[in-house]
Amino acid sequence: MIHSASSSSPSARNDAIAAAANTTASRASRGPTDQIHIDKTAVLRAGLQQVPEVRLEVVERARALAADPAYPSDDIIRQVSAAIVNSPDLSEDLS
Repeated sequence: MIHSASSSSPSARNDAIAAAANTTASRASRGPTDQIHIDKTAVLRAGLQQVPEVRLEVVERARALAADPAYPSDDIIRQVSAAIVNSPDLSEDLS
């Protein structure tokens, strides 16, 4: 025989329904949990406009490194080449 998991008395059932309704009403009174704040978009756009498109100090650093015959060092080249050789061949991944 399979026994019911819930109480069969009408008052217990009504109490459960009332509790569920109170929980739902409580959640509804707090408002939605998913929100979007479009007003923050303007702040982000303003901040983005203050960042220069080209960062001259980074360009100068790149030029200096490109002109340096010792860059990258032999040790860095060995480490990068070892990482490439030891990395998995993703074209062979059949999963």
